[in-house]
Amino acid sequence: MLNVTRWEPFREFEKLPEQMARFFGFPAIRPYTTEETLTVADFMPPVDIYETEKEYLIKLDLPEVTKEEVKVYVEDGVLTIQGERRKEKEEKGKKFHRVERSYGTFLRTFTVPPDADETKIDAEFKEGLLKVHLPKSEKAKPKTIDVKVF
Repeated sequence: MLNVTRWEPFREFEKLPEQMARFFGFPAIRPYTTEETLTVADFMPPVDIYETEKEYLIKLDLPEVTKEEVKVYVEDGVLTIQGERRKEKEEKGKKFHRVERSYGTFLRTFTVPPDADETKIDAEFKEGLLKVHLPKSEKAKPKTIDVKVF
């Protein structure tokens, strides 16, 4: 099977500020991409998106976030996941030597694929991992047809 990847030379320039910031040890810069709409947020949780024969599965790492601090909804063909990870309160006698983890609000949006059934989207949250299931519609599922040979 041959995989063809479309070459988009200017996409490399979009990644340059983030790569430079990472190289010099500065906080990550959120690049603008045409693949998904991003709203400025305090941090951006990492996301994995999988596709199976029956569904699309989106996984977000949300350590130290409670279920009540996460909101998932679909509107006009866009899946939105938003929430907040709260920073530890500074206590007297506790000195922070380094703080690298991101805190604050987050917002991730994704275009719902045309073959997904928006009415049956389901989400589950366990041990800091959010899983959003987007089942494929019945008409989108492949069907096997028996071919009779005479």
